[in-house]
Amino acid sequence: MTARLQSAVLSLGPFDTNTYLITCPTTRETAIVDVGFEPERVIALVRERELPVRYLLNTHAHYDHLAGMKTAQQALGGAYWLHPGDRPLLERLADQGAAFGLPGAEPPEEVHDLSDGQRIKLGDHVFEVLHTPGHSPGGVCFWSGEELWVGDTLFAGSIGRTDLPGGDYATLIRSIRTVLFAFGDDAKVYPGHGPATTIGEERHSNPSLANC
Repeated sequence: MTARLQSAVLSLGPFDTNTYLITCPTTRETAIVDVGFEPERVIALVRERELPVRYLLNTHAHYDHLAGMKTAQQALGGAYWLHPGDRPLLERLADQGAAFGLPGAEPPEEVHDLSDGQRIKLGDHVFEVLHTPGHSPGGVCFWSGEELWVGDTLFAGSIGRTDLPGGDYATLIRSIRTVLFAFGDDAKVYPGHGPATTIGEERHSNPSLANC
């Protein structure tokens, strides 16, 4: 039986954005998900563990999940992937930062397109890409085994905001109800901010979904 993926999390920057290092325990190939702030801490951890980085994955293209991706790419390598629905946000990365009084940032080089249902091989494991728009047009989640990395689609006790450009409340609720809640209650959920949770906990107790 193949061992489960190993997932390490760093909570970084002024918004406590979660950056995930997801590693195949056999080959040690690693995917890094959402480098927004303090990329030097991500780089240091990867180098300390001597992890070969294969992918840089964004759940979506908001500044707090993306601003450090180019720095990480330059230091560690790895192919950068984003859903094309968020290309307009990527192109306005510096404007996003300025809106919050944050410094300018440049997007990574050579953007590869993610698509719904796409399968990405990481060592002995496979991620499936789930398109979950609502927080942003190109928002995605990554699924492997009984684990979901969901960005800002769903949080422990809350849901992603929809008042930023491209956000839509009804679309987000539909993504949660039809895509994420299709998984069993035991599925582990790793959000873009805050602690991990499970599908069952959010299905039955999330106050933001009580009347949806």
